[in-house]
Amino acid sequence: MDWCRYRFRSRWDLDAPPAAVYAVLADWERYPRWWRQVREVSRVDDRTGTARVRSFAPYDLRVTSTRLREDPAAGVLQAAVSGDVEGWARWTVLPHGTGTRAVFDQEVVARKPLLRRLAVPGRLVFRANHALMMRAGLRGLRARLAGTAAGPEAV
Repeated sequence: MDWCRYRFRSRWDLDAPPAAVYAVLADWERYPRWWRQVREVSRVDDRTGTARVRSFAPYDLRVTSTRLREDPAAGVLQAAVSGDVEGWARWTVLPHGTGTRAVFDQEVVARKPLLRRLAVPGRLVFRANHALMMRAGLRGLRARLAGTAAGPEAV
């Protein structure tokens, strides 16, 4: 088993139309406005950006994301990820009941030396850190879709 490899899946049920959810998730430059753990985002070009993220664990992750697929009709946003973690991440936005289900899938390998050194003893902490970040993202997105403040700036 490669202890530095992670596979994540989160499902977010939202009381908003799929097109509205997709539009917010596609606007990655504004994630810091509604997702506190996404501390900084900088555009490199039309398909690439860098981000600094941090949840409760005392370390930052710095990543570069390059869009691989942006398909509003299918509800898919997918990006290659490199930097402190390397792999891919994908949002799939689907109608669900009277609202939307947004599914986040990610497969990455830790490249940051600290994460690699602590891969075995820290694995549960790293997974919990990710789960807390995703839970906060869901709260922030719900607030953003409702038009309320959800972070350092009002939305």
